[in-house]
Amino acid sequence: MDFGLVLQTDPPASRVVALMQRAERNGFTHGWTFDSAVLWQEPFVIHSQILANTRRLTVGPMVTNPGTRAWEVTASTFATLNDMFGNRTVCGIGRGDSAMRVAGRKPNTLARLSEATKVIRALARGEEADLGGGTAVRLPWVKSGAELPVWMAAYGPRALKLTGEEADGFILQLADLYLTEYMVKAVKDAAVAAGRDPSEVTVCVAAPAYVTEDDSPEALAHAREQCRWFGGMVGNHVADLVARYGADSAAVPKELTDYIEAREGYDYAHHGRSGNPDTRFVPDEIVDRFCVIGPVAAHIEKLTALRELGVDQFAVYDMHDAQEAVIDLYGSQVMPVVNG
Repeated sequence: MDFGLVLQTDPPASRVVALMQRAERNGFTHGWTFDSAVLWQEPFVIHSQILANTRRLTVGPMVTNPGTRAWEVTASTFATLNDMFGNRTVCGIGRGDSAMRVAGRKPNTLARLSEATKVIRALARGEEADLGGGTAVRLPWVKSGAELPVWMAAYGPRALKLTGEEADGFILQLADLYLTEYMVKAVKDAAVAAGRDPSEVTVCVAAPAYVTEDDSPEALAHAREQCRWFGGMVGNHVADLVARYGADSAAVPKELTDYIEAREGYDYAHHGRSGNPDTRFVPDEIVDRFCVIGPVAAHIEKLTALRELGVDQFAVYDMHDAQEAVIDLYGSQVMPVVNG
């Protein structure tokens, strides 16, 4: 199993770069950042510094979207980084939550996501693509052998189907074992139905991880408070699914939707941050299911179970008060056992 580190691009950018360097030293293979232009600093500028200051780390957004940048600009950005640093990027992409809503726009449609995925991937590889209206372009400076895998973030049935049909990878932003099994199966089944080899779709589970010294009530309570924000972030996407399919729809598992009944609103000023006041509705059970918390043994147990469900990478959301400690403990005590 590969391991990734996910960070927000809060200033100073030098700290983001330093944490990514620390992750690489500890055996992490991927470095991911949020992409929301109003809330945080521009990720691709910082990606260039991460790539320049690491040797092996693969870098990408978790996730960008088709609406905040022209598709040829996104493709050119990835292609430029790959030309400079040697095919060390991956395009994580989704409909867009904070990046779109903070700017007063709705998340992109799945049809737009599908078309953008094809265009961005093709252009970044040096191939020709139609930007719409019959305008076909190619980036003439892209060298032979350039690659750009595109991984889609998805929760709902239509998005999972699209991921299986078209994406190189699947990003699932929660670590619940039941939902992981359910959604990985949906993606793989869609890949088979589309005539693809399901093993070609890389599966990445991303969730907060917080390592405690023991499993005492006090230690677990602190870990939950540091990670409760994640249930609120996932809840934004779940609310969209409920609005589309209905709270009692068989199309979406109740294991995913039930907990947002007490959700009252969401202020993106606190998005992805511990202590987010808009996530009080998230119960302890959801924190425990969606995140990975507890002593080292608990992390090993859950990550091993995820690997057995077909997960190829676990990406650690590292937004809490123990960033360095989690990176180091994963490198020294968790990853060697999981991959031993």
